[in-house]
Amino acid sequence: MNFIITDTVLNVQVNNAGFIGATLNADAFVRATELSGGWPQGEHANWNELASQTSETAEECLNTNYYGAKRMVEALVPLLQLSDSPRIVNVSSLLGLLEHIPNEGTKEVLNDIESLTEERIDEVLSKFLKDLKEGSLEKEGWPTYLSAYILSKASMNAYTRILAKKYPAFLVNCVCPGFVKTDITCNTGLFNAAEGAQSPVRLALLPHAGPSGLFYSRDQLSCF
Repeated sequence: MNFIITDTVLNVQVNNAGFIGATLNADAFVRATELSGGWPQGEHANWNELASQTSETAEECLNTNYYGAKRMVEALVPLLQLSDSPRIVNVSSLLGLLEHIPNEGTKEVLNDIESLTEERIDEVLSKFLKDLKEGSLEKEGWPTYLSAYILSKASMNAYTRILAKKYPAFLVNCVCPGFVKTDITCNTGLFNAAEGAQSPVRLALLPHAGPSGLFYSRDQLSCF
């Protein structure tokens, strides 16, 4: 069995890079997670105080989280095609679910698996960066906090579905490992690194007749 897991650890080759797309106020973020008992939300999540995003951090985020993982997959697909049980597991996030994107047109593009292409994803991300640089994220219906991270993971989810359709002999899925204690979360979180790795490893070891083109929140099947 050969497999790729992007944004975490395992066999063949690993893209373990990840970037939240903003500069976190670490002390404020840690306090907010403690008050929320998990990922900052509700009254404990004033994202204007918790993080600051620029066009530079946004571009780095998209290049690392989406395009970096995509380049790695493209490089290793020829090797996977030699396997009798190829697997690709893209590590995503619940923040990448389309419910976090107010822009209905973007939701429609990323959820239309019949006409979805890598070029259409590129168009979405180009429009996002343009609107960010022009200061019109809210006006154009983009997320107003951690927007680059949300878009990078939504794009990864869409790309996962493209890959599953393009390579029917592969099992290609994406998974949110949960709120894990890593550098990207200022070492807050509900799970340690080993616990966070359990779900991606499970998908990497799926049997031959396993599912493909799906999104999992840890070990639970989720919608996109």
